[in-house]
Amino acid sequence: MPIIVQKYGGTSVSGTERIKNVARRLCSAQDEGHQVVAVVSAMGDSTDELLKMAHDISADPPERELDMLLSTGERISVALLAMAIHEMGHEAISLSGRQAGIQTNTVFTKARITGVETGRLNEELNSGKIVLVAGFQGVSVDEDITTLGRGGSDTTAVAIAAALDAEECEIYTDVDGVYTADPRVVGLARKLDTVSYQEMLEMAATGSEVLMLRSVEYAQKYAVPLHVRSSFTEEAGTWVREGDETMEKAVVRTIAHSTDESKLTLLRVPDRPGVAATVFGELAEANVNVDMIIQNVSEQGTTDISFTVVQADLPAAQQALDKVCDELGVAYVIGEQMGKVSIIGAGMKSYPGVAAKMFKTMADEGVNIEMISTSSIKVSCVIERDQVEKAVRALHSAFNLE
Repeated sequence: MPIIVQKYGGTSVSGTERIKNVARRLCSAQDEGHQVVAVVSAMGDSTDELLKMAHDISADPPERELDMLLSTGERISVALLAMAIHEMGHEAISLSGRQAGIQTNTVFTKARITGVETGRLNEELNSGKIVLVAGFQGVSVDEDITTLGRGGSDTTAVAIAAALDAEECEIYTDVDGVYTADPRVVGLARKLDTVSYQEMLEMAATGSEVLMLRSVEYAQKYAVPLHVRSSFTEEAGTWVREGDETMEKAVVRTIAHSTDESKLTLLRVPDRPGVAATVFGELAEANVNVDMIIQNVSEQGTTDISFTVVQADLPAAQQALDKVCDELGVAYVIGEQMGKVSIIGAGMKSYPGVAAKMFKTMADEGVNIEMISTSSIKVSCVIERDQVEKAVRALHSAFNLE
């Protein structure tokens, strides 16, 4: 029988009635002739509640113990869901990430999946059970419980789908697909039927919260078709798959944004070989993901280097910079109230003037651009946080995405 993998986010299992609704969906999928694996997130805001408790106890909780704590939320969800499925007359089994064979590296709170041992999964599927896997977690080579970071259940689902050669991977969430912009910001945003892996990668990297970046990377690498849809309706959502010519007809497909950016600037850094490697090597050691980087023109043997990180990585970035800046004898400044807005579209490759139109639109709205980064299908600008929503609405209109 063909295998289907479904992932359910926290809002989809935020109470007993919603858990029963998910159970009905899984039973229906099995009745339709599929072997079914479901990857499930923690209920509602339970992860945030666990984090709050941890920080009430410790200002800087050990990351190993934090992962032990946070991994419990998903195990609660799968156990309750298994009970609901049994009540409906179907067989199910709940598995932790470790029991499901999810292997990771040794980085706590941001682990990466290194492999999936499918023996237990196949055994349970072949016995006729619906297999429920706790998302967001795995086990390291040191036999420690690890978590995959925010949105990690997406990556769990895609990794399992790839390992089992599943027919498709359905990502169920509280939105019914991928839109031309966040519909909470742009009321006239339009749902897209299909998005290419490349476009979705750029969206995930620039602030879209529909899919986790690493899950899209995994899906592209192993050619896993993703179907993003709502767990509250039966409507089709958005397919994420390999791009084709129809996708490239639209110059700009979507406007993505984020409001949790921090900008750090190192002042009067010695302009000599190896300095940048030292700075960003220290940040890499601290597992800080750096986004945009700009180095100014050298003046009198020194230069300024600016870069951005997400707000959650700011404490670790500051700790790393405190060390490296002492060694270099330089200072740095922080701009915390930053955001980012991006235009994305595979068709941008062959259309000149897209960036100019973006910059003019933002200038007409009085939005000042502090940093710019580009790829073949994306232009991103760092701006002040309180200007982001205005910029998103203006760009959505300027590129006729309604």
